[in-house]
Amino acid sequence: MAWNEPGGNKPRDPWGGGGGGDQRPPDLDEALKNLKDRINDLFGGKGGGGGGGKRGAGVPKGLLIIVALVLVVGYVMMGFYQVDQREQGVVLRFGKFNRMVEPGLNWRAPVIEQAMKVDVGQNRSYELSEEMLTRDTNIVSVTLGVQYKVLDPQAFLLRVAAPEAILEHATSSALRHVVGSSTMDDVLRDQREDIRLEVRKRLQEYLDRYNTGLVINQVVLDRTAAPDAVRDAFDDVAKAREDEDRFKKEAEAYYNAIIPQARGKAARITEEAKAYKAKVVAEAQGNAARFEDLVTEYEKAPSITRHRLYLDTITEVLGASSKVLVDVKNGNNLMYLPLDQLMKPRETAKGVESGSGGSSSSTSRTTNAGADDGGSSGGQTPRSLYNTNRTEIR
Repeated sequence: MAWNEPGGNKPRDPWGGGGGGDQRPPDLDEALKNLKDRINDLFGGKGGGGGGGKRGAGVPKGLLIIVALVLVVGYVMMGFYQVDQREQGVVLRFGKFNRMVEPGLNWRAPVIEQAMKVDVGQNRSYELSEEMLTRDTNIVSVTLGVQYKVLDPQAFLLRVAAPEAILEHATSSALRHVVGSSTMDDVLRDQREDIRLEVRKRLQEYLDRYNTGLVINQVVLDRTAAPDAVRDAFDDVAKAREDEDRFKKEAEAYYNAIIPQARGKAARITEEAKAYKAKVVAEAQGNAARFEDLVTEYEKAPSITRHRLYLDTITEVLGASSKVLVDVKNGNNLMYLPLDQLMKPRETAKGVESGSGGSSSSTSRTTNAGADDGGSSGGQTPRSLYNTNRTEIR
């Protein structure tokens, strides 16, 4: 049964009112005022509780603390920054160098400090192409590539205003100095590697002198050529020089091939001459010794020795001939002996060459032997070796 239904003995008003019938619900404004007073009391505000004074005057202290904490936390959070592994940081305080920071999470004081990061692991490069004058007053076009890194971040950021611009000017200066001290042939062909090394050395000296914080990793001499206006004439000269080199190399190769052969042939001829000399000398010495022995024997028996010499000489002279002489004492008979025909089958069986004396056309004739001194009887009488008649068959 509801509280306001009739029939109840006891008033049941939920607002706590008495037993009177004029009970009313609480005022909402009053409830809000009470809540505001309690908040003011919580933060120390001077509220006018029930005194009827003015409530909410001034800034609450707790709110100020919260705001201050939020500001502090925000300031601290703003100071954190990250430095990568290939970077190094430089911190400036009021615009002046303060410290170097390593890779990782770092903190700086915002507003009063400034952090700058430099990529020290990056390989940077640029290319320079210029025409310049050589020592022998020729113009050459040179294209040079430079690879470098940042070695000192502090010097790179703070010591010079534009380090990379300085690098380009220093490269041009070093290259012009080296090329201007070399000839055109050195630049184009002969001394390219030396020029590259000299440019790198001189360029690093310039950068160190200017304190740029840069280090040169590599200098590449990409292209060296004559200017376009004279390139055709230059190519002709270069081709002629290449032909000259090629001819020299071919001549050297021919020299290296023919000279050893000639030297070997000369050595062989020299050895053959020495052998022939030794042979002739030995034969001469043998003949001299034999002649001395013969003289000795001749002194002992002159006639016998002379006859023996005669026989040896005749044997030696006529031994290789196919002629057959038949000596008939005091005779004038013509004797024909077909010895060549008789000897032919025998020679054929032995495989002797057939053209050894013209035996096939042999003829025979009879001569009267003359005196031993070789005198001729004149007319048709042949020269005889003996005082007897003889028959020559050939």
